[in-house]
Amino acid sequence: MSEGRWIEVGDGVLARRHAELDLTVGLVLGADRALVVDVRGDARQGRELAAAVRAVTTLPLVVAITHAHFDHCFGAAAFAPAPVHALPRCRDVLAATAAAQRERWSAHYRGRGDHTTADALTGTVPPLPDRDAPAVLDLGGRRADLRHLGRGHTDHDLVVAVPDSGVVFAGDLVEHGAPPDLEDAVVAEWPATLAALLELRPRVVVPGHGDPVGAAFVDRQRAELAEVATLHAAVGRGEITATEAARRSPYPGVPWPS
Repeated sequence: MSEGRWIEVGDGVLARRHAELDLTVGLVLGADRALVVDVRGDARQGRELAAAVRAVTTLPLVVAITHAHFDHCFGAAAFAPAPVHALPRCRDVLAATAAAQRERWSAHYRGRGDHTTADALTGTVPPLPDRDAPAVLDLGGRRADLRHLGRGHTDHDLVVAVPDSGVVFAGDLVEHGAPPDLEDAVVAEWPATLAALLELRPRVVVPGHGDPVGAAFVDRQRAELAEVATLHAAVGRGEITATEAARRSPYPGVPWPS
């Protein structure tokens, strides 16, 4: 995959795929303004995405952030002065964790010899979202619904639904091409949050990482996360050990109760 490529997932609704972390971000075009969904992981990457967006549209921009992990939100400064919408909890988590995320991931990139990305991330101080996400964003001739359907990948996951196209940008509530990341997950609640997403009857679901998928894929991931949640609860009750749960889990990296 080159630096980035657009995929049209609906009329005036685009997903942009990036090789770095297999990340996927979004762009929704209205008549009066355009919505950018997530902004990549450092100031340099944010500028690259902003240039790619400007190659598509000259409309005034608004931004929505799905959650506070660095790869989705650290590039926001490139879109100033566009308003940046997120859940209040997203702002709080970003304020509390940005420095630690920057240190951890800069070390990760430096350790694998990617000094360009490490340096860019080290020099990035992400601006905090400046607007609480409204239920509806009017883009002119179409709307985008900003929804907190429940907790899952984090305790502050935001999804962006574009009702007239049947597209839902799910952030990391859905992952394609790799197992879901459960490090900061609310394991017990994630399956129900995906069930709520499926109640939107999406035609296309754009994950935070990987290619766009259909509802059937999301339902399979919901079922697998339900297995994880059942095992997680059993460990918490002392019915099985974490070692046994990890052996039976469909996904690695589960933070089992201690």
